[in-house]
Amino acid sequence: MKSLLISLLVAGAMNLTVVGRAQTNHSNQSAMMNNSNPPSTNLTEIADLGGGCFWCMEAVFERLPGVISVTSGFAGGTTENPTYREVCSETTGHAEVVEIAFDPAKISYARLLEVFWQAHDPTTLNRQGADEGTSYRSIILYRDEQQKTEAEKSKQEAQKIFDRPIVTEIVPLKKFYQAEGYHQQYFDNNSKQGYCQLVIAPKLKKLEKNQVISETPQVKP
Repeated sequence: MKSLLISLLVAGAMNLTVVGRAQTNHSNQSAMMNNSNPPSTNLTEIADLGGGCFWCMEAVFERLPGVISVTSGFAGGTTENPTYREVCSETTGHAEVVEIAFDPAKISYARLLEVFWQAHDPTTLNRQGADEGTSYRSIILYRDEQQKTEAEKSKQEAQKIFDRPIVTEIVPLKKFYQAEGYHQQYFDNNSKQGYCQLVIAPKLKKLEKNQVISETPQVKP
C-alpha cells in the first residue's frame, strides 16, 4: 500500500522540501551519519529498534514519557551512508529503524521493549502490513551485553502472547545512519498525508486507547 501511495505523491513532491514518502533529490543529506555513539550520561541511554516503517515507530516512541528524542534511520546492513532510495531498493541490507534516546530514571529499556512488541507484528517475516521487504523486518540492535540479555528475555516473554513464532532479529549494532531530514518527525509534520491517515493514525489511536502511549508527543521538537 505504501508503495502505491508513494508513487502517487512523487509528481507533486518534486518542488517541495518536505514531502510524502516520495523519492527525492535529497540523497546528499545521507552524509549526515550518526555513528551510534552519542554522548553517554547518567541520564541518557539509547535503544535501537526496527518494527517496519520508521515513520510508525518514531510516532509511537516519541509519545512515551521519559523518551528524550527519536531519530529515524537505517541499520543492520552493509552499505555505508545509505540513502532512503538505496535502502528501498533492498540492496543495502539495512532495515528502517529508530534510535531512541531516553532517560532511564523515567523509562526503562525493558519498558521500551514491551511497547515495541505491542507496536508491530513481530511474527511476520520481512513484512508489516502492506509494507514488504527486508528493510521492514523486525529487529533489535543491542549496544552491549546487558541490552542483549534484556532483549532476549523480553522476546521470550513476548512469545507467550503470540500464537505464531516471533521472527525478530536480535543483533549487535554496528552503525546507525540517520535518514534524510524530511523523514524526521514525519507523522507530526504530515499527519494529513495518506499513509499517515491509513496506517499510522489508527495504530496510535489503538495504543492510546490501551494506555500504552500518550496522546501527544513527549519529546521536544
